[in-house]
Amino acid sequence: MRSCDVLIVGGGPAGSTAAWKLRRAGADVLVLDRERFPRVKLCAGWITPEVVRDLDMDLQSYPHRLLTFPRLRVHFGRLHVPVPCVQHSIRRFEFDAWLLERSGAPLERHNVRRIARDGNGFVIDDAFRCRWLIGAGGTRCPVYRTLFRELNPRAAELQIVTLEHEIQYDWRDCDCHLWFFDHGLPGYSWYVPKEQGWLNVGVGGIAERMKRGGHDIREHWAHLAATLGGRLAPGAHYDPSGYSYYLRGRVDVVRRDNAFITGDAAGLATRDLGEGIGPAIRSALRAAQAIVEGTPYRLEDVTGASVSSIARSMLGRATRASVFSGRRQTPGGGPVHGLRHRDQ
Repeated sequence: MRSCDVLIVGGGPAGSTAAWKLRRAGADVLVLDRERFPRVKLCAGWITPEVVRDLDMDLQSYPHRLLTFPRLRVHFGRLHVPVPCVQHSIRRFEFDAWLLERSGAPLERHNVRRIARDGNGFVIDDAFRCRWLIGAGGTRCPVYRTLFRELNPRAAELQIVTLEHEIQYDWRDCDCHLWFFDHGLPGYSWYVPKEQGWLNVGVGGIAERMKRGGHDIREHWAHLAATLGGRLAPGAHYDPSGYSYYLRGRVDVVRRDNAFITGDAAGLATRDLGEGIGPAIRSALRAAQAIVEGTPYRLEDVTGASVSSIARSMLGRATRASVFSGRRQTPGGGPVHGLRHRDQ
């Protein structure tokens, strides 16, 4: 049986961030994930300046696709509003693997099925033993399911369902576009370009409201595809896939003795835009801090509104030099496909 100080279930942003912080403090950490990295992960891949700060990222040295938007294009029916701010897009296929590698923690490919208490610690599938356990396995995290589901039941009215697709596409519009409540959708749809010719498009809404209103998520997907086909992505071909997650509700119990839940396992996505990466990373840092320093693990202030982050970014833009667009050079000196925006 393999033993460690901290066992983390899930190698996504929450799990890898907790591992990174714990390893820097000298902890013996093991990450379990049922997938092999890099792995495909459905996600718009939108990260905020707060995420960059929390991860101590140097954007210029990040080795994969990263596009910085100097504005968002927000659509409310016939109203189209350019919002000057700084936001970023990444490909989760690359970003998650980079975070996990950077953490320095070993990864064991394993699908967790059974969690048993073992004194002050836990035994996983009679194969792994740990003192501390962090659940970072997303909405269906086995740590949540085994130790927290009865204490922290999910609220059906906060369940989001999505359809999205990430494709190689020679996009021409380098702005991020968001459509709110379009065609009666209780949510929003998006067009998020990625550097070097990748594009993520998707639609997400509150499942209960759609069901109550007789809506189907695929109808909204068809509407988005028609909208994109008119100007933003003519000729694009899609094969969308779906998933669901939960917006931030009551999070009464996020620690149980030496076990923690983080990110989507705790249901922390922002209530306004469903942003999950930022809350996942912040909650993981809090869990690691609680283990290393013995501080309380509280998440009351972890999930803020994404709109607040955008507003802070707008204020930051107002105090910095203007943002310009330019082609990033490849190591060989030639231009890459796509635009990267940089601050002067």
